[in-house]
Amino acid sequence: MAMSEPSPRERPARGAFPRGGLVEFVRLIFVALSTYLGYYLATNLGPDRPEKTILGVVLGSAVGYVIGGIFGRQTATAVSSVEREFRKTPAAEIVAGAIGLVLGLFISFLLTFPLFRLPPEAAWPTVAFVYLTLPYVSYRIGRSKRDEFFALIGLKPRAAGAAPGSVSVIDTSALIDGRMMGLVEEGFISGTLLVHAGVLEELQRIADSSDPRRRTRGRRGLDNVARLQRAPTVEVHLVEGDAGPDVDGALVRLARERGGALVTGDANLAKLATALSVPVRSINAVAAVFRAPVSPGEEIRVRLTREGREHGQGVGFLDDGTMVVVEEGAPRVGQDVEIRVTNVLQTATGRMVFASLADRPTAPS
Repeated sequence: MAMSEPSPRERPARGAFPRGGLVEFVRLIFVALSTYLGYYLATNLGPDRPEKTILGVVLGSAVGYVIGGIFGRQTATAVSSVEREFRKTPAAEIVAGAIGLVLGLFISFLLTFPLFRLPPEAAWPTVAFVYLTLPYVSYRIGRSKRDEFFALIGLKPRAAGAAPGSVSVIDTSALIDGRMMGLVEEGFISGTLLVHAGVLEELQRIADSSDPRRRTRGRRGLDNVARLQRAPTVEVHLVEGDAGPDVDGALVRLARERGGALVTGDANLAKLATALSVPVRSINAVAAVFRAPVSPGEEIRVRLTREGREHGQGVGFLDDGTMVVVEEGAPRVGQDVEIRVTNVLQTATGRMVFASLADRPTAPS
């Protein structure tokens, strides 16, 4: 008979230590210790007889089996709780806490030398207290001050420890593009944004250009950097370093090193990043997704389902749900008609298409 698949609740998580294996491992240790203890007591208490030794071994192993099962399940529960806690804790926080713990142990070791000059009855409790409290306090301080600690050595812990996809490297073209701030404000781009010093230098050169159009674009890019720093949905980090003449290459390397995505409006840079297996968030690609499915002058076929608000209008819908309002289409409700798009209106609540019947002659210009 075929065995059924284990349910998701019964199946251990990928990479996790099997709970049953851990319980049996702890139980095995207790059985071995209890068996030895039973053997020791049977051979050292009272007369040495074979049946007493066998009884001591059997009872010891049985007690170890029961106690080991209890402790094994408790250990498995504790390990699972610790594992869940570590999964929720950022990697940077764990590293900072571990460094604080090591420093606390080292300081405790140094303090033991003067403490052992005390009388033994005072020295040992004091040393034990120091070893129990100081490493724990150092661990807590390390976790709470992780940002300041990593900043001292030039690292960005939130960017380095963030989940994949939550770090974005911003290109010059993205900062100049007026659609960038809209994507940030609406939450399409969030998390940690990295702005390289080379990008700021490029924006400064463009803002100082003698061409009025380039100068306007450069100033817009600098203004967008300031607006991003004030935006509540993102956290901006300025990355120092000399990018040299190849700013694009420096941005791709930065995105790959930090495990982030490159946000750009440059098609060639997007192709370069894709070729190097760096995730790309192209502003132009996002705009293309939300572009109107039809354009003025285009002729399409649509089914009119009801009359419109205004007299004589007929209303239909495109495949994506876009409403189409057709002038003088009321008599054709319930029919599939050919229409000519006259206007596409994008609003905060959605998109509307206005059209006229294609078989009606257009008004002379």
